[in-house]
Amino acid sequence: MDDTRVRVVDGRTLLPPSRKTGRARWLRRCLAFCAGAGAAALLILGDRWFGYGLGEAGVLGFAAAVVVSAVAGAEVVSRRVVPGWLRRCLRAGLVMTLTAAVLCALCGGALLALTPNVSDAEQRVRALDAERGISARAVPTPPKVAEALVATEDSRFWRNPGIDPVGVARAVVVWLEGRGGDGGGATLEQQLAKMLYTNGGRTRTDQVEQVALGLKLAHGYPKSEILQMYLSVAYFGHGFYGLEAAARGYFDTTPNRLTWPQAALLAGLVQAPSLYDPLHDPQLARERRTQVLGRLVAVGDLPFTQARAYADGPLDLSP
Repeated sequence: MDDTRVRVVDGRTLLPPSRKTGRARWLRRCLAFCAGAGAAALLILGDRWFGYGLGEAGVLGFAAAVVVSAVAGAEVVSRRVVPGWLRRCLRAGLVMTLTAAVLCALCGGALLALTPNVSDAEQRVRALDAERGISARAVPTPPKVAEALVATEDSRFWRNPGIDPVGVARAVVVWLEGRGGDGGGATLEQQLAKMLYTNGGRTRTDQVEQVALGLKLAHGYPKSEILQMYLSVAYFGHGFYGLEAAARGYFDTTPNRLTWPQAALLAGLVQAPSLYDPLHDPQLARERRTQVLGRLVAVGDLPFTQARAYADGPLDLSP
């Protein structure tokens, strides 16, 4: 007779777990640990790439919580503590999540393959400059303009790989609500792609293509060069294409001599040159300049007292 011990609890006969059941349980634990560790690794990489400022302690603490939660969840499901319908829902959710991840990867790969190569971005910039009668000589981007533009248009520009998950999520919300635009979620690479490759298109198809092109631009060019190309073809209103034309047209100076208030005004114009036109609506232009100065304070590039003094000053436009 088999000497396997049995126990009777509340009138039920309980057999000890078999080796097969034990192996399955350990397999579930290992899979849960791997899934949690993978999610934690993505969080750490995301914090490093996109600069969300979570801090080392916060990242490690949250990563540990993800791993522990994944292992504990697998243990709870394996011990049949939760109802059968909930276990089925959890499994279905996992399958759907994995399926969605695979489909996104396939669609992303197809999109990258179908969109144009961006190795000719510099040639396109020179061609646009030639059409507009702008000097094609490359000049270094003034630090004040660079900081004002990045703080306003893409605060994680120096760290992101051409896309920003927060911006993508914001754009998806805007799409679901049926509103136009991208909700301000486009990175500078995506905006540059819009100017160079999609002829300024704003449709959903154009925006999806700009995401893929933004990734390619970020991979193919240094950030400083992307910023230089962007400021060479950006439109600042009143027929001023490029930073040099805008600096001379609005302030009768060169880009490297722009003051903080002037740099903030120009950085605020690229979003909507007609709306924030300082010649036609000085008050709205001042408000936009104040917003840009506020962003510079928020990212730590400008002291608050200095920004407040600049915001109270005149626009200082050339006659």
